Amino acid sequence: MVLKSLKKKRRIQIVAICAVALVLSTGLIGYAMRDGINLFRSPSQVMAEPPPPNEVFRIGGLVEEGTLLRGQGQEIRFSVTDGGASVPVTFAGVLPDLFEENQGMVGTGSYVNGTFQATEILAKHDETYMPKEVIDALKEQGVYQEDASTGS
Repeated sequence: MVLKSLKKKRRIQIVAICAVALVLSTGLIGYAMRDGINLFRSPSQVMAEPPPPNEVFRIGGLVEEGTLLRGQGQEIRFSVTDGGASVPVTFAGVLPDLFEENQGMVGTGSYVNGTFQATEILAKHDETYMPKEVIDALKEQGVYQEDASTGS
């Protein structure tokens, strides 16, 4: 009888230690990933609920026609739109080769004083590709036209 009680007690201790280890490891993984997770927002979402300046996120849409301005050095200014709202963007760096007006883009950065300050800009890779998040945001605004040849 004492032996069964001792085995049962040991089993409960092992299960409790495993549960604590699991909770601790999950917490450490979440803590390590806190800076690696970038939420996606459309320009309409950014304008409706502007994020705090210290939050890094991704924004995507179409580069608004007539807004692409190249400043001194490598500074570029343009606006990104989803058809419902436009957000001004600044970027200091070299743009991808396929970056141009009326084309899809996704930028990573933060929204400071009414301007999205991008640290990275991605452009579509070919004539038919556009990131899923950008397509969803454009469809939500009623701007996206599906291409019959690609079915996307």
